[in-house]
Amino acid sequence: MTLPRWGSLREARAFAGEQQPWIERQRQRLEEQRTATPVVPQAVLREAWARAKRELPPRLLGLAADLGLSVSRVSVRNQKWRWGSCSRSGHICLNWRLVDMPDWVRDYVMVHELMHLRRMDHSRRFWKLVAAACPDYERARAWLRANSPSAWGGLRTNSTC
Repeated sequence: MTLPRWGSLREARAFAGEQQPWIERQRQRLEEQRTATPVVPQAVLREAWARAKRELPPRLLGLAADLGLSVSRVSVRNQKWRWGSCSRSGHICLNWRLVDMPDWVRDYVMVHELMHLRRMDHSRRFWKLVAAACPDYERARAWLRANSPSAWGGLRTNSTC
């Protein structure tokens, strides 16, 4: 819990006491998630990261060329909340976890980021650009929604890092 500057410790404790059933449910849910998630050996993660750095940038640049777009820079990162991002300067960052997704889902994420080179928003016009470049994008988005929890929180390692 975060206590506002003007808040009192007594009020915070009272609030936490009132919210105890909710807090317990959340703790239990997190513990169930943690125990249900398999531990991935550090060596496996390192290999996936290395493969992502080898495979993702060339694929993105190939898609960009096919679409007549120019990318200024490609980075592979360990983003916690995004599959990818695109800056106004044309720098595209990709989440390394894309390397283990089905090709058609990975390509959708890349096309999505590439279309931000044309439109830096999520307007109807943006989605029309995505649909023109990736007609099956809605199926890929559904796959991401269905499979993201295991990909985001699901990579536990036997390392303390």
